[in-house]
Amino acid sequence: MEGELYIQLGISIPDSEFEIATSRSSGPGGQHVQKTNSRVTLRWNISQTSALTDEERARVLKVLAAKLTTEGELIVHVDSERSQFRNKQIARERLAEIVRHALKKPKARKKTKPSKASKQRRIAAKKHRGDLKGLRQKLPIDI
Repeated sequence: MEGELYIQLGISIPDSEFEIATSRSSGPGGQHVQKTNSRVTLRWNISQTSALTDEERARVLKVLAAKLTTEGELIVHVDSERSQFRNKQIARERLAEIVRHALKKPKARKKTKPSKASKQRRIAAKKHRGDLKGLRQKLPIDI
């Protein structure tokens, strides 16, 4: 677990950039929960990291803007396991997944035009619908 956190090819975050704090977990669990600090809070300052290039940093800051503190820190809380060690592993995995997702570049949309056949089908369907509605009208009675 010590060392660097692998994000993707060419990107890994050194452990020295993480700030890990532990606290008491809430919820059921009896005496174990009341006496152990198994909840893990992992903090990573994106604005001051050396793991990302300027372009990558800007992208991550933009994508994760709603999840960051005012100082540009990403905070991950984990208290799903009873083991502090396991919660640290999960927190690191979650952080890596969040950063991977933020670094993904969306595919550029290619402009397309409807085909001639699809235009004709659309017009034919509209015409058919109009004809059906026309059949609902009452015919004038000639006397």
